[in-house]
Amino acid sequence: MRLLLGVSGGIAAYKALELARLAVLAGHSVRVIQTPTSRRFVGSASFEAITGAPVLASEFEADPARGAYPGEPPGDRAAISHLALAERAEVFLVAPATADTIAKLAHGSADNLLTTAALAATCPVAVAPAMNNRMYLHAATQANLRLLADRGVTVIEPAEGELASHGERGIGRLPEPPELLAACERLLGPQDLAGLRVLVSAGGTQEPIDSVRYIGNRSSGRMGFAVAARGAARGAAVTVVAANVRLDAPAGARVVPVATAAELAAACREEFPACDVVVMAAAVADFRPAAPADHKLKKTGSEAPTAIEVEATEDVISSLAAQRRPGQLLVGFAAEHGGEDAVALGREKLERKRLDLVVVNDIARGDIGFDAADNEVTIVGRDGTERLVPRAAKEAVADAILDEVRRLVKPGAPDTARRHHDGAGRPAPLSRAGR
Repeated sequence: MRLLLGVSGGIAAYKALELARLAVLAGHSVRVIQTPTSRRFVGSASFEAITGAPVLASEFEADPARGAYPGEPPGDRAAISHLALAERAEVFLVAPATADTIAKLAHGSADNLLTTAALAATCPVAVAPAMNNRMYLHAATQANLRLLADRGVTVIEPAEGELASHGERGIGRLPEPPELLAACERLLGPQDLAGLRVLVSAGGTQEPIDSVRYIGNRSSGRMGFAVAARGAARGAAVTVVAANVRLDAPAGARVVPVATAAELAAACREEFPACDVVVMAAAVADFRPAAPADHKLKKTGSEAPTAIEVEATEDVISSLAAQRRPGQLLVGFAAEHGGEDAVALGREKLERKRLDLVVVNDIARGDIGFDAADNEVTIVGRDGTERLVPRAAKEAVADAILDEVRRLVKPGAPDTARRHHDGAGRPAPLSRAGR
């Protein structure tokens, strides 16, 4: 994606640096336009170091890249900056968008490079308001945002919380950079999962031995969160049941935190009837201590355990499979410790648990799997298909899994397939980011 990032003059401009960094890490090409005032908050040198491209703030500055984005050869002639950058952009995001910049965009004012480029942009345009809550809620600002939305501009709603003014709280915070990037990717990426309600489990459960100790596993939740993030980016309404995950929440997804296998099972049972697809990526404990202590057991003395009696936990995905309605898809994971029989073991698990897909990965390798950025899997389908996904970033593996889900979803099903939803599974207002 060629992302044109417009930065206007608000304290939240510092978040635009992290947005640019995340976009570059995700493989996108980024050019930045700053308003002169924004340079009082963040210097252009910082954006240039992150993006590897010159930053412009005036119509009268020459563009050394002649309108090109990183990875492209410079143009063969001097470019008119506001035209060239906007013409080549695939998404134009203004973040932060101050009340002043929003007013100018709404009324077609073109008194700086950012607003001039916005008038010339034919790609999807999004604005992310960031300001004091009183300014945001003012009738003039709200009218300007409605006017932009009516023209097809995506308005990314601000968050609530602490504001720049000391001691003040309210609506007006710029959303976090991962959310902004996900919004841009949704504008450009395929919305082939729009209308699907996807339930993802992620992380690893912890089964208490006493008030301090527990039986757990090494799952970080990266794979499940990658599936959730990519599902949301492709238009699905995603809920994540997250067991002890210490990662930033996937943009656009609703997160339900849990700790134990019993809590994960209960949360999944509650969410299951409303979902169309389940992806069980969590590492759920097979056993738990039968009689956990409600205090810390002493290391020595009469209560020091010489053995811990365990009992089986609920087989969550099998329980869900027994309750499934027609059209629901179930995807499981099979973590196998090496061996040539991994795929055969995965297929056996698929049949035994009545799944539609099983994702087989080798946990014996240190460079993939648990708490690693990459994974390598084989996706086995009930219909006899077998797809090897060579080592790749977990986000790419997540897309491969979701591609298989999309393949199995019957056209026209479910009934909600043509509706748009927000990240919590509710219909999104057409005048805002769900447009």
